[in-house]
Amino acid sequence: MKESIDLDDVDRRLLRALQEDASLSHAALAEKIGASPASCWRRIRALEQAQILRASVRLVDPLRVGRGVSVMLQVRLKSHEMALRQAFEAFLQSRSEIMECHSMSGEWDYLMRIVVADVAGYERFLMRELLNHPNVASSASHFALNQVKYTTALPV
Repeated sequence: MKESIDLDDVDRRLLRALQEDASLSHAALAEKIGASPASCWRRIRALEQAQILRASVRLVDPLRVGRGVSVMLQVRLKSHEMALRQAFEAFLQSRSEIMECHSMSGEWDYLMRIVVADVAGYERFLMRELLNHPNVASSASHFALNQVKYTTALPV
């Protein structure tokens, strides 16, 4: 399966506009990108069918909902056996504190971003949950002091 498709300039403007504000009506999008509302609707449907556009969501401010501590966590596994890795990844999927998780090359096996209310909440997650997983060998935590840049918008 082809990983990317050819996008024209209108598609790219549409993607940029939707990443900026997905709540815009088709008429407002059309005006913003210089196309007709019907064309916007057709292009959005085509981009959805091509799985370029995924879910439309609203972003929640973590500070305003009491989740102001962000931790980057590196994890090393005891074993890379497929069944054990799959069990660990199923555990990761079940944890709401884990906002992102990436399988990595190099010294550490996983890098994840954890968001919690406070340091005590992170300590509970780390000590009672993560480090108790039978396939976790070690971890390293890095507390974010300030979010310098955050975006969900891909350059298109």
